[in-house]
Amino acid sequence: MTETNTKEGLFGQFCRWREEHVSERAFVLALAFLVGFFSAIAALVLHGVINQIAALLTSSFDKTGANWLYLVYPVVGIFFTSLFVRYIVKDNISHGITRILYAISSKRSRLRGHNCWSSVVASGITIGFGGSVGAEAPIVLTGSAIGSNLGKLFNMDNKTLMLLVGCGAAGAIAGIFKAPIAGLVFTLEVLMIDLTMASLLPILVSCVTATCFTYIFRGSTSLFTFYLDIEWPVERVPANILLGVFCGLVSLYFIRTMTFCENIFAKFKDQPYLKLLLGGGILSLLIFLFPSLFGEGYRSINLLLNGKTQADWDGVMSGSLFAGETNMLVVYVALVILFKVFATSATNGGGGCGGTFAPSLFIGCFSGFLFARLWNIYNIGVYVPEKNFALLGMAGVMSGVMHAPLTGIFLIAETTGGYNLFVPLMIVSVCSYLTIYIFEPHSIYGMRLARQGKLITHHTDHAILTLMSLDSVIDRNYLAVEPDMELGTIVHKISRSRTSFLPVVDPAGSLLGEIDITKIRHVVFRIELYHHFKARQLMTQPPAVLNDDAPMTDVMKVFDQTHADWLPVLDHDQHLKGYISRKRMYGMYRKMVADMSQE
Repeated sequence: MTETNTKEGLFGQFCRWREEHVSERAFVLALAFLVGFFSAIAALVLHGVINQIAALLTSSFDKTGANWLYLVYPVVGIFFTSLFVRYIVKDNISHGITRILYAISSKRSRLRGHNCWSSVVASGITIGFGGSVGAEAPIVLTGSAIGSNLGKLFNMDNKTLMLLVGCGAAGAIAGIFKAPIAGLVFTLEVLMIDLTMASLLPILVSCVTATCFTYIFRGSTSLFTFYLDIEWPVERVPANILLGVFCGLVSLYFIRTMTFCENIFAKFKDQPYLKLLLGGGILSLLIFLFPSLFGEGYRSINLLLNGKTQADWDGVMSGSLFAGETNMLVVYVALVILFKVFATSATNGGGGCGGTFAPSLFIGCFSGFLFARLWNIYNIGVYVPEKNFALLGMAGVMSGVMHAPLTGIFLIAETTGGYNLFVPLMIVSVCSYLTIYIFEPHSIYGMRLARQGKLITHHTDHAILTLMSLDSVIDRNYLAVEPDMELGTIVHKISRSRTSFLPVVDPAGSLLGEIDITKIRHVVFRIELYHHFKARQLMTQPPAVLNDDAPMTDVMKVFDQTHADWLPVLDHDQHLKGYISRKRMYGMYRKMVADMSQE
């Protein structure tokens, strides 16, 4: 106990020293540095675990034919992951980036402590054994959790916590891909964190820190390699526009199919072993037929980005039933695009852990290659190099799936050094985004929260209403009356009430109506009527009632429509929880606007 008290005393002394000698802004920059460093460590550890497991399992595989162990490894990986999550973590850690968005909008940017490590372990097992998902979303969740928990440790306010969560996400992306600008714009487009002068510098510090330490840990090697052989001529603009439209449609297929598959697996929520058999069986079969679906798929991406001859590109079919069948390459690539979404859904639906970041890059690369190969086969227009269009396709599908064209542009340009293709990257990314926006106004990460009214956007008014907690503005200090209470007793209640109304509730706590004090003046002062009137005779229905899970945007609309000063809030059982005051709600809203507007 003495040692604990000593530690607490030292920490307390440090906090007091920091408050006296270090400005808040400087301390936030120091925390951003730490967040960037630990995010780089998380990325290094996770990719190390994945590579070691995959190398151990597949080092002896035959590249000229099918490998039966592909039917076993993915199921084993999902099984181990589900056991880890169920008995050690005991919490849902799937949909990493969606959980960050939910934490920002609904939990004041507070992520649980286990998120600093649990996603790394779970996704390492899943992907190492062949799960067809990405490691990026788990690392982003880990980085954001590190930022959130560091902020909580030093009692930072909600605004700073949100900033540190953004620093963690940005640092994770920057560290994984050695792409600091991509990490910065990722927080802007995906996490919807506005870049003010106060937030720009900490996020940049986190990005640069993560990138530099990744270079120190892993050297100059990159996840993707690309060498531009043929310069981009303006004659390829039509092909670039059509590729962007194609990528937008592929993105739509990706999002809609993922959603459909998730809904199917959700029906087996209480049957984990059935989910394992279904998801693991589908995944294993698909990987056996198409080994390119094993793990993140970065090997196949690099083959398409660096291929120069037909033999090079045929390498993506190695280890499959299609190996050596050169004339089947187009069919193989098309089938991989078609089934990658099902492999990713089966991995997560069966109990695995991973994200959709890498799958979007994978599908984009294959889509760009397929588009270029068909374009050249049928001589639709001027010749287009397959490797260049594979690179452009990565940016296109990522931009469509994530609704983040800037992230797609800068991530691909920084990761591959493809700055000479900056103009076509912009054309493809923007066209893809505009195409999918016609059908899906929200990204794959934000669509679930948008349907619940809990998605933060760059619209300041909507963002503040989303951040406001309905529970925090409920006034539970009210005086209620029973329906058979006589007027004489009601008058005594009125003398102690702070409001101009009294709710009428039954013994179970359900709201029956309310008594408006201003409307019973004609009987309140007539003592002879005190035993003639009861609450049920004096009550009226409120102008509207609110549910306790209603988004604040709807609450505001109801107040504007009814012009009420107070409105009751009911839970799912129609029991009265309390009242919301228009004055208090708008007061909190104005305060949050002022806080968000401060530099």
